[in-house]
Amino acid sequence: MSDSTINTEELGEKIVAVLKTIFDPEIPVDIYELGLIYDVFVNEDRDVKILMTLTTPNCPVAETLPLEVEEKVKSINAVNNAEVEITFDPPWTQELMSEEAKLGLGML
Repeated sequence: MSDSTINTEELGEKIVAVLKTIFDPEIPVDIYELGLIYDVFVNEDRDVKILMTLTTPNCPVAETLPLEVEEKVKSINAVNNAEVEITFDPPWTQELMSEEAKLGLGML
């Protein structure tokens, strides 16, 4: 399948797979399972916008984590461009973590 025929749903799955390779330095769980990714938008030009949060506003990786997310998503061949927007609305809570993340951290 060439890049020109890739659909946004498939691209979304590739993006999620990449997001699952990025870990929060303080919690040994990937940022997707942690619930730090609020939304992933992909338009017809294959531009990606990711709305994400951090565990706390003064998170030690507040400067570097969004850049790492951008760089890794941009490295997907079918992605034209990627932009990360950080929000603290709503603020992150442990409730946003997946069952898998909670299980991995011994919270279930």
